[in-house]
Amino acid sequence: MTLVALIICLFIGALGALGIVSPARLLRVARRAQTLRGLYFLAGLRMVLGIALVFSAPTSRAPGLILICGVIAILKGIITPFIGVERARKYLDRWSAQGSWFLRGWAVLILALGLLFTYAIAP
Repeated sequence: MTLVALIICLFIGALGALGIVSPARLLRVARRAQTLRGLYFLAGLRMVLGIALVFSAPTSRAPGLILICGVIAILKGIITPFIGVERARKYLDRWSAQGSWFLRGWAVLILALGLLFTYAIAP
């Protein structure tokens, strides 16, 4: 499970890096996921990440933090399909209207979280 968590955390970090370099490309990726199938995929990905984090927590460098984040990811995975495609589009439209510096700021946080989790989980 640690390998699964590492791969997903590196993927999250890569999305953050993409958002820093090109916020427009990150928005295009996000818009492609705004379908019913995309929401179910994201929900499944969040749940897999959460489960992998929970199982990886005992051997990680920050077990408490990883466990809490794993539980939060599982809960977000359960909630994601209930958001609905239209509401997800409204959220993304609000975010994209804020401008590229706003998106880059959030992308820095996403990159930092992905790398922090990778560091905490890595053997």
